[in-house]
Amino acid sequence: MEYKGYTLDASNGNIYVKNVKDFNLTHIFECGQCFRWIRQEDGSYKGIAGGRLVNVSYDNEILCITNSGEQDFKNIWYEYFDLGTDYSKIKASLEQDEIMKEAIKTGWGIRLLKQDFWEMLISFIISANNMIPRIMKTVDTLSALRGKCIDSQQEAYSFPDVETLAKMSLEEIQQCKAGFRCKYIHKTAALMAQGIITEDNLRGMDTALARKELMKLPGVGPKVADCILLFSGMKYDVFPTDVWVKRVMEELYLKKESGLKEIQQFASKQFGDLTGYAQQYLFYHARLNRIGMSK
Repeated sequence: MEYKGYTLDASNGNIYVKNVKDFNLTHIFECGQCFRWIRQEDGSYKGIAGGRLVNVSYDNEILCITNSGEQDFKNIWYEYFDLGTDYSKIKASLEQDEIMKEAIKTGWGIRLLKQDFWEMLISFIISANNMIPRIMKTVDTLSALRGKCIDSQQEAYSFPDVETLAKMSLEEIQQCKAGFRCKYIHKTAALMAQGIITEDNLRGMDTALARKELMKLPGVGPKVADCILLFSGMKYDVFPTDVWVKRVMEELYLKKESGLKEIQQFASKQFGDLTGYAQQYLFYHARLNRIGMSK
């Protein structure tokens, strides 16, 4: 059947989606935006999203998602993989910048996943001053502690919801070994359970106000707030800036040591509403080519 420009074929418990362009699994899952996908020996990725444990593979413009049917594609995967967005158009606009043109060559298949807001909030609190393998392990441990079991044989668990996490004691949360971040997780869960900040309210705010609201939560600074907004698909005019992005911007664009405000203002002027996309292409390009990493 046809669905919004894609041809769907469901068989043997899998969904095959044809005509998928501007798509590369490694670029998508290893650009720093997600923590629950693991590369398999055959180049596919196994992960948990939308309450499902699936394996995702891609070849010759055909996306295969296991443990899923046509309805799952419509209800989960179409939005999750941002398949309604024309990335060719985004790249054509950004490629007017010669530096960005080179960055896009490196990560041409990146798509910004639309992930669960609550999971992104806690995951990026965990990410502060942390390495990706440790972040992944911590998120998995927290999920195993109180998430719902999706697959007992493969020991797969969904991320615990707000109410469940809010009921956990600090001592329980410390079992996930997130160090100083545990107290942030504990306090943030309590505040979110009280409805102090809601996803719906944030979506209705402009980007600056949404960022300011998120930063009221323990463990959420400017970079973490921007990551939450971007990787939940809430706001795309943000430019998450950690130490690596700062160095890359200084080396490739500004040609001098610069503060966070100057970098953010430059990115906003240079990339406009596409700053979030630009950040991901730039970050992935810099990471693979170690641009700015020697400082």
